[in-house]
Amino acid sequence: MKFELKVSTGIKDFDHVIDYLHLGDNVVWQVDTLEGYKDMVIPFVLQAMKDQRKIVYVRFGQHIPIVKDDPLIKKYEVDASKGFESFATEIHRLIEKEGPRTFYIFDCLTDLLSNWSSDLMIGNFFKVCCPYLYELDTVAYFAIMRNIHTFSTIAGIRETTQVLLDLYQLKEKYYIHPLKVWQRYSPTMFFPHLIEGDRLKSITASAEASTLFANINRIEERMDYWDVIFSKAKEKLEEDIVEQEKTKQMLMPLLIGEKSRMYHLCDQYFTLQDLLQIVSREVGTGFIGGKSVGMLLARKILADDKKGRFSRYIEPHDSFYIGSDIFYTYIVQNGWWKLRLKQKTKKGYYQYAKELQDKLMKGKFPATIKEQFIQVLEYFGQSPIIVRSSSLLEDNFGNAFAGKYDSVFCVNQGTPEQRYQAFENAIRTVYASTMNVDALEYRMNRGLFAKDEQMAILVQRVSGDHHGEHFFPHIAGVGNSSNLYVWDKSVEMEAGMIRLVFGLGTRAVDRTVDDYARIVTLDQPTRKPLMHMDDQQKFSQHEADVLSIKDNKWTSIPLNKAISDVWDVDQGLFASIDTGTVLRLKDLGYQHMPTPYILDFKQLLGNTTFPKVMKQLLAELARVYDYPVDIEFTVNFQHQDDYKINLVQCRPLQTKGLGKSVDIPELLENERCLISTNGNFMGGNIRLPLDYVVHVVTDEYIKLSEQDKYNVARLIGRITYDLRNDRILLIGPGRWGTSTPSLGIPVHFSEIQHVDVICEVASEEKGFIPELSYGSHFFQDMVEADIFYVALFEGNNGVHFNPSYLSSSFNLIEQWTSPAWKDILHVYKVEGMELTADIIQQKLICK
Repeated sequence: MKFELKVSTGIKDFDHVIDYLHLGDNVVWQVDTLEGYKDMVIPFVLQAMKDQRKIVYVRFGQHIPIVKDDPLIKKYEVDASKGFESFATEIHRLIEKEGPRTFYIFDCLTDLLSNWSSDLMIGNFFKVCCPYLYELDTVAYFAIMRNIHTFSTIAGIRETTQVLLDLYQLKEKYYIHPLKVWQRYSPTMFFPHLIEGDRLKSITASAEASTLFANINRIEERMDYWDVIFSKAKEKLEEDIVEQEKTKQMLMPLLIGEKSRMYHLCDQYFTLQDLLQIVSREVGTGFIGGKSVGMLLARKILADDKKGRFSRYIEPHDSFYIGSDIFYTYIVQNGWWKLRLKQKTKKGYYQYAKELQDKLMKGKFPATIKEQFIQVLEYFGQSPIIVRSSSLLEDNFGNAFAGKYDSVFCVNQGTPEQRYQAFENAIRTVYASTMNVDALEYRMNRGLFAKDEQMAILVQRVSGDHHGEHFFPHIAGVGNSSNLYVWDKSVEMEAGMIRLVFGLGTRAVDRTVDDYARIVTLDQPTRKPLMHMDDQQKFSQHEADVLSIKDNKWTSIPLNKAISDVWDVDQGLFASIDTGTVLRLKDLGYQHMPTPYILDFKQLLGNTTFPKVMKQLLAELARVYDYPVDIEFTVNFQHQDDYKINLVQCRPLQTKGLGKSVDIPELLENERCLISTNGNFMGGNIRLPLDYVVHVVTDEYIKLSEQDKYNVARLIGRITYDLRNDRILLIGPGRWGTSTPSLGIPVHFSEIQHVDVICEVASEEKGFIPELSYGSHFFQDMVEADIFYVALFEGNNGVHFNPSYLSSSFNLIEQWTSPAWKDILHVYKVEGMELTADIIQQKLICK
């Protein structure tokens, strides 16, 4: 190496011992005191100033400044309290800005513990910062305090840095002991060296060396600082309530996150014991995420109910939490941090997402983390589990992230090695889902682009039991404390509603299945369903989602099969025998056929306490939240009034309220309109001027191939994006957002998020039947995006849909595609058209 590429430490004799510092060196000093680090920095800085080097001081610590203010030294103050990602990104940007051959002084890394409380994250920061500094031929000084950090943290720093130096201070004398000097060697390099003014004395004699090291305090392996904090907190349980409360206040930001409305609710209900119980079940370090917080808070609220109404009904949980720091550790340890930074820019937000998503599915976990994963799996044995996203922003006030991130069932069968591999893959899948297009769009559209969105994970035991070769709960569903989207004047809005299915709850939250959940109004649980048809069997649930123990996977089976396998409780609680089908089969000469059922929950809703308990449960959660709530749950029965409710999830229900009452214009005799209907709409009172109507023509759409139906969906996405600054009414057959084109239009929500009104038109003879999927993830998206919803059942009393009302308007479809699509898709610019609706009157007119 040429001499000009060598750099002086400012201590000449030490330069000769280590053959100088080299451009690209990261120099880590392991010290006993900050003064010791400062005393090593001073000669380095003075020499650098003398050599006219560019010098930068990176200030983030709460300790005394390491470098005095000087016009020749540029100082950056970086706030570490904003979290790892913000801090590491800001440091990266300033290094990028300052460019090559800059000399850096960093505050003591140990001070980051006061903000992050984790050795793991300090190691991660060094691993992402150090290589970039090396690439730019810089020289950077860092320090860590001796006997504070874990061996694994020190090992990670040693592996990454170019120069690692121990600095000892004994009787006001400094000794430097090089532990690593990369690609350099001298006969005395790795001896301790006594600093005597400008001179250095190598301690080579055995007697002198042993005397020196005998006086140095070296301790055995330390716990991670995170574990130290919580170990000390546990001792506070023996002290009075005042001391416990002080300790709780210190721990809350470490597990729950920054102060928010949810944070204050947790503060109100969680005790120190509660927090210690949470951390005892956490893998790694960091926040437990919004979904875990919501679930735990709701359970605590119900457990503390002064009337004691819920304790006998709530199924205990034994969940684990994979801390949010593991997400960053996974990215850093696999060498993807630079890609992550590229993706976090506005230019790279979508451009690099797919590449990062692919990598997230293929990475490796550190050995220490893998061991903790194994312990979690050993705890659950072969019980099925579900690995669920629990990001920092999820399930909070204003941001539900409903269905944006993945959850993965692990049926948990096979050898320990197979079960472990499936568990790791489930975690990777959840991590990779942070780069899903829908998740990216959601964050961008809600102004969360720049926010840290660390992904914690909630690992839950699947609620249910073995029924034949399958595992599932008796029932599951979604509950809303406030039913603002009524379809009948007699519906009591504040009584709430539930969306109920037999088997796993995936059918309750997913609108894409070709099935119908049971909508239950809790003021009158036996009221006819929202979309009641004469053919009750046709418009009910036909398949159940289950876990196949034999095939080791999530699957769907015929409902009759699932019900017939339930022997531990009366099947009539959930379903009635379909006598019409029985008679038809008999007339046709069929014998020994499985008993056909209609899933009507007639006995459950009419003869048990379940609806009453759910109504009270939702009301209590909403009272404490002071806000409507949305829950996911499962229920398992011993008999009709002996059951356990497993509260899987709870979050604030995003609603915009009813709004002011609206005067509905009266139609004059023979006056035409585009739409008029009584009921079957959702979204509050509204008077909305419209700019465009986009209409998919049912008779033409049904003729299309499946591929062309997908093409229609993509085309609609382009049209609505281009018209995003205008007010759009979107009309189409069947269900918007289905994954089955024969049931409707297979758009992604991100493709229609800019519209103002969605209208689903029924055509029973053609198989297009809307489903007011209140409680599903798709519906939650509509509410959050402030999209009004209308279902039109032509032929029903008071329902009119007249597409010819727009026949005099010009179809603009050729602005987006060829004329071949003009009969299938109509795009009209409308003047003076207005949609008016009033919830209380249950009337809607568009003209």
